[in-house]
Amino acid sequence: MASVINEVDSFPRAEFTGKQTSHWPPCRACIPGGLFRPCAGLSVQLSSSGVEQKGILANQVAVVTGPTDGIGFTISRHLAQDGAHVVVSNQKQQNVDLVVAALKGVGLNVMGTVCHVGKGEDREKLVAMVLEHCRGVDFLVCVPGVNPLTESTVWSSEQVWDKILDVNVKSSTLLLSQLLPHMQKRGSVVLVSSVAAYIPLAKIRAYSVSKLALLGLTQTLAVELAPKNICVNCLVPGIINTDCSQMLFEDPTLWNCLERFHGIQRVGWPEDCAELVSFLCSSDASYITGKYIMVPSFSPTSEGYELRAQACLLM
Repeated sequence: MASVINEVDSFPRAEFTGKQTSHWPPCRACIPGGLFRPCAGLSVQLSSSGVEQKGILANQVAVVTGPTDGIGFTISRHLAQDGAHVVVSNQKQQNVDLVVAALKGVGLNVMGTVCHVGKGEDREKLVAMVLEHCRGVDFLVCVPGVNPLTESTVWSSEQVWDKILDVNVKSSTLLLSQLLPHMQKRGSVVLVSSVAAYIPLAKIRAYSVSKLALLGLTQTLAVELAPKNICVNCLVPGIINTDCSQMLFEDPTLWNCLERFHGIQRVGWPEDCAELVSFLCSSDASYITGKYIMVPSFSPTSEGYELRAQACLLM
């Protein structure tokens, strides 16, 4: 089976122009691993500390699944900074511990648990923990993504397809179905796709299919859940400075094409994504649903889009 790259990100905050790609700064924050300690009472209904949270998401509960660094970490931190009680999950205990320690270390309300979202029993444990300690949920943010490297979409094995679709597409819907009965009067779901949905680059075209599927899933769920007053939107990260996107930066020809493709002359940072997610979860976005928003923004129907996209595909 082809090697698998998990769509995990990193903490770097260094200047990057897209031109110098030979040397990358250290990208891991030095955070002492902490033991996981559940934060009982973090809930819309119950706050054992008695301390009122402030912010646009004050005292609401957010579940964030998938990568626990880079975009995933920054989304979790931003939601917590805006007042939410955040439940993070990852398939590795060490990653969960790092996030919990980092966010608790700056006074944010967070708890976490191990959960491989592609496994039904792990999703059940996550839901059980959320209900035990939070008694409900307001927001679900699904970041997970696996990317087995394959030379061909047609010749990808059934095992590869199952892994990609189970984690990248099916897991979000199945977890939502378990959390839905416990969502508050108004909820919000944010799925995380990728620019690969628009540009199926070589070796990750099966992954691109799964990320494109999330766009359709967003609109379908938005229609289905609108009567329940639940908004469903999709974040589409473009060229963001993460471990997963290094291969784009290290290919000057491809980078130049992508640079022209989205127009903005810099790479994005995870914060560019996190702020949008926090907004989509807030009451300010209560009349926005069924949308997929790319960071940086561009229009797939804009003049010259097809030619630019085709140029990238030929590389």
